[in-house]
Amino acid sequence: MRLLERMRKEWFMIGIVLAIAGAKLEPSVGVNGGPLKPEITVSYIAVATIFFNSGLSLKTEELTSALVHIKLHLFIQIFTLAFFPATIWLFLQLLSITPINEWLLKGLQTVGCMPPPVSSAVILTKAVGGNEAAAIFNSAFGSFLGIIITPLLLLLFLGSSSSVPFTSIFSQLFMTVVVPLIIGQIVRRYIKDWLERKKPPFGAISSSVLLMIIYTTFCDTFSNPNIDLDKFSLILILFIIFSIQLSFMVLTFLFSTRNNSGFTPADTVAIIFCSTHKSLTLGIPMLKIVFAGHEHLSLISVPLLIYHPVQILLGSVLVPTIKSWMVSRQKKPLQTREVLATLNNPDVECLPISFDQ
Repeated sequence: MRLLERMRKEWFMIGIVLAIAGAKLEPSVGVNGGPLKPEITVSYIAVATIFFNSGLSLKTEELTSALVHIKLHLFIQIFTLAFFPATIWLFLQLLSITPINEWLLKGLQTVGCMPPPVSSAVILTKAVGGNEAAAIFNSAFGSFLGIIITPLLLLLFLGSSSSVPFTSIFSQLFMTVVVPLIIGQIVRRYIKDWLERKKPPFGAISSSVLLMIIYTTFCDTFSNPNIDLDKFSLILILFIIFSIQLSFMVLTFLFSTRNNSGFTPADTVAIIFCSTHKSLTLGIPMLKIVFAGHEHLSLISVPLLIYHPVQILLGSVLVPTIKSWMVSRQKKPLQTREVLATLNNPDVECLPISFDQ
């Protein structure tokens, strides 16, 4: 019974494994021109569905209260969309002399270019008891920024490597990402009460469509006999991703807790998760567009597919530790305020202290 409950909870991770296994068994089903017609159903319909769904689910009307904390938002967005990709690029200059598969290394760079996720950072921040409003704002705002900045970063660090012209890439991004997102937000304004009452499973819908994208991406890989992925590179990439994730979490913690940073412990929690988490839901469709027709697209996608479960697993493991730190930090100023309030209270009678032996 507990196994079934666990499987139900982790259905998306299981779905990724099954999607890749299914692509390996019968790749002809999901290749371009195959029965699924991914050049239409995935490139346009599936991607547009994900972003229309994102438009419906983003509670932008609740973000106005978080707008005033500009310093916090700047820190998170600059770290996520500037410091993170630039640091990964420098790190990859060192890794380029190693025998690790070059397309997996390019995939690491794409991870750095991705925007923050819409859900996981918010869920973990809430679990710790951190600044949830800030996490919601930066996840939503980062997603909007990512629509413009992420493709530019990918083209800057990697080049298009696509048979599709630059203008076509951005016109497709506009039609399949920006337009559905805006339509979703407009529709939300009219059915907001119904959405709040019924609470549709937005996450499950996007994840299901995402599994189809992952499946067709790996169908392209397994139908290409020239692609070979060695296990040594895969194991190293897994270790590198874990190390990057943990290192950046420690780095954001040190930055946000230094003297005169101006951030509260609750802010630090939001910073740790929002600055280091990357969106799989938004990332895979963007890679599909920017690297359309690229024979190594699935290998480029592998690090992002690994990073997603690692960030959730590592974040979940660290929740109790971060929570105990936050509670202890919040207690100290509270105790100090209580002592000062007691001393300043004229109604409190101070007992005489005797120094007699």
